[in-house]
Amino acid sequence: EQFTEASALEENTQKAHEIEHEGDTINHKIFKTVATDFITPIDREDIIEMCQALDDIVDDIEDVMLRFYMYDIHFMHDQAIEFAKLIQGSCEALDKAMCDFRNFKKSKNFVQVHDLEEQADQLYTKVIRDLHVNDYDNPMRVQVWTNLFDSMEACCDACELAADVMNTIMLKNV
Repeated sequence: EQFTEASALEENTQKAHEIEHEGDTINHKIFKTVATDFITPIDREDIIEMCQALDDIVDDIEDVMLRFYMYDIHFMHDQAIEFAKLIQGSCEALDKAMCDFRNFKKSKNFVQVHDLEEQADQLYTKVIRDLHVNDYDNPMRVQVWTNLFDSMEACCDACELAADVMNTIMLKNV
């Protein structure tokens, strides 16, 4: 699938940066509040660790967007769309898990995040091998898409880490 407008990619990259910056602002406010207020029943360190894990997801997604922009991608790799769906599914599962987390309910969504991350690992192995086997005559394509897939896989890893942090906090506080 070909991108018709490079300006749309630039606009979406700017939106991703604004979202990332908003996330940083929220994190800083949380850190300030945690430092000055007494909060129960979750430990301050756990709140900070969870916020950092969630912020890392936003940072990693912005990194993917920036790479698409920096590498001036005009043709979408089929597996990039699969990766994007795995990232989206992981974020949606984390969102649902957060709703359960607020009520100290054990969430099946943590398992879904782990399952999606496992699918991402398998996709990553397959797509990197395919690049090196089928596109070996185009080293620039191999390099660019390897870097993009590295970043996309990092998003799935970050979602899994955030789910692990939330799950650990749940276990400590139930």
